[in-house]
Amino acid sequence: MKLHEYQAKEVFARFGIPTPRGRAVSSGPEAEAAAAELGRCVVKAQVHVGGRGKAGGVKLADSPAAAREAAESLLGKPLKGLIVKRVLVEEALPIAQEYYLAVIVDRHSKRPVMMASALGGVDIEEVAAATPEKIAKLVIDPAYGPWDFELRQLCVDAGFAPAVLRPIQAIAEKLYQVFTASDAMLAEINPLVVTADGRVIAADAKFDVDDNALYRQPAFAALKEESEEDPIEAEAHRQGLGAYVRLGGDIGILGNGAGLVMTTLDLVTRAGGKPANFLDVGGGASAEHVRKALSIVLMDPNVKGVLFNIFGGITRGDDVARGILEAVRTMDVRVPMVVRMAGTRAEEGLKLLEGSDLIPVANPSEAARQVIELSKR
Repeated sequence: MKLHEYQAKEVFARFGIPTPRGRAVSSGPEAEAAAAELGRCVVKAQVHVGGRGKAGGVKLADSPAAAREAAESLLGKPLKGLIVKRVLVEEALPIAQEYYLAVIVDRHSKRPVMMASALGGVDIEEVAAATPEKIAKLVIDPAYGPWDFELRQLCVDAGFAPAVLRPIQAIAEKLYQVFTASDAMLAEINPLVVTADGRVIAADAKFDVDDNALYRQPAFAALKEESEEDPIEAEAHRQGLGAYVRLGGDIGILGNGAGLVMTTLDLVTRAGGKPANFLDVGGGASAEHVRKALSIVLMDPNVKGVLFNIFGGITRGDDVARGILEAVRTMDVRVPMVVRMAGTRAEEGLKLLEGSDLIPVANPSEAARQVIELSKR
């Protein structure tokens, strides 16, 4: 789950990270009133996309009237495919230097990693591609958190000016605190600004919270905006199918077990197809559960074929087959469906599917090949 910049800054401020004075507004008059308090300001579109500045979503305003004009030019308009509903009116900072500081979850090391660079204010991907040596990294042991000497060395390695090492180290420590306390996946400050008078301020903020932890982060759950998510993913979540991810292809995928579904994606790709989604239906074999899962997959208009990949373990293959058959009988399915099944009572399950509109296949690679071939007819 992504937070808007103004929401992320509110979270940062609660943990003691310095942020600019500003206010999120949803109309031109509100922007004008905010600018009257702030003076020279920046008007920023609040949408969940990157590169807002390059896309025209960040405007400088020298007067309240200019702030109103800037806000009205953004509100209600699309920015990189999303409608702008709010803008952040924020004081313009006297920038002397722009740095980068972030904490992410690193899948390779399976730990939080703090990254820092003296080349802030630009996409970190560009820095990583052109000058990766300019990004300093600290792999953090979650049992202890970052030690003071590690943070100090990180700031030195990043090339931060000696005069601001102490305040940046303090911000880095607080950034890690907010990262862990909020179950975050990303906490990023870009740019971390050093002003002309020597202050260090988080001029921008990106903050992503782990969806799987929202049950213990009710304050963040209340901020979730489904209007800015994929509509099919949002519907899947409403129906309790949180393990659905839309991938943009044309072969719908349903399996029981995350690892099995990932393998199925690979099989379809290797056979020349493009998976439309990831969907782990879990251990539920009831007709209603299967029906909900299949209906979500078929909501995607790009889907031209569906592949079930089922392993009978605790849930028996024949029970799963009965659930699929009962679910399909209540639906108007107009695309080919292939079912691969293995494990407990798999042979019985495949026999149950014979004579139906579902095509039973025992070999997973063959199942992937068949569903791709049938989807092209």
